[in-house]
Amino acid sequence: MLRIHFTGQDLGLTRVAAGPVPMWETMLSLHSLRQQNQGLVPARWRRSVGPKLPRSTGLLTALVPTRGYFPDFLTPADPLYDLDEGLDAVLSTPRARLRRDLSLLAGGRRLPPWTRSLADGEPDAVTLLGRAVRGYHEAAIAPYWERIRAQVDHERLRVSTPMLGGGTEALLSALPPCLRWRRPVLEADYPVDRDLRLDGRGLLLIPSFFCWRTSITLLHHDRTPVLVYPVQHRLLEEGPAAQGRSSLAKLLGPTRAAVLEAAEGRCTTGELAQRVGILISSASQHATVLRNAGLLTSTRVSNTVVHSLTPLGSQLLYRGSVPLTLAEPGR
Repeated sequence: MLRIHFTGQDLGLTRVAAGPVPMWETMLSLHSLRQQNQGLVPARWRRSVGPKLPRSTGLLTALVPTRGYFPDFLTPADPLYDLDEGLDAVLSTPRARLRRDLSLLAGGRRLPPWTRSLADGEPDAVTLLGRAVRGYHEAAIAPYWERIRAQVDHERLRVSTPMLGGGTEALLSALPPCLRWRRPVLEADYPVDRDLRLDGRGLLLIPSFFCWRTSITLLHHDRTPVLVYPVQHRLLEEGPAAQGRSSLAKLLGPTRAAVLEAAEGRCTTGELAQRVGILISSASQHATVLRNAGLLTSTRVSNTVVHSLTPLGSQLLYRGSVPLTLAEPGR
């Protein structure tokens, strides 16, 4: 678990990123590229991008393992919303930081020989990294960028709305179930046990499409600390997908079908109600019917109930439909 400790000053300085951050989405997508257990959304994306990936992608997978630490310098602390700016910041990393981050990475695994040249800041190695990032981004991220942006924008609106009436603590309370606000600490599901003390620097929250299940933060916080967390993925309804949703609504009823769709990606009863636009009591009743039908599972976490699709629910939801996601462009 990650525990993020706030002061009153930190609450005043906490904010949400203005949109998806290209370097974070690019690097985190390398996890989805190789992990097979993240669900239907990344599986469809993998099938779509796999044949298009440049050979240089292997350079990036050497730097970004499927689990554990990857170099901080690949995701600059300052939120840069343009790929060129983000890549320029990466390629301008001081040699001391390159050596620090790559030494930490090498401590847990064996690195290819070219990374020694990168750690020394040799121009050829730095140029090689830049070309690899750009080639991978063009093949795997750029074709889906507007869809990624739409999902991140939806999440920004979802968490910002409570903040208008309740301030930063209301925003923190509206974050997904993997994040829990227990004043003055924000608890986050995390692969290791760690404490992060903000000490008056505030926190930058970065909703991310390619962040899955648990949040991510930098090991070194030279500026404002950041916390990257997963958006709640939704489905795109167009073409054949719209027909599939129409059939599902006829089968289950429009509200219950909407509840089933809203449960994609795990959410609480309150989040179900918010997504569908119904009362919490109504959302609970519909979830009970869907659970009894074998389409949802419900798990109690502290004082809340978290719902998720069963394999049967996923099959019913996705039959004849296309995840928002990362369906291949133009299809």
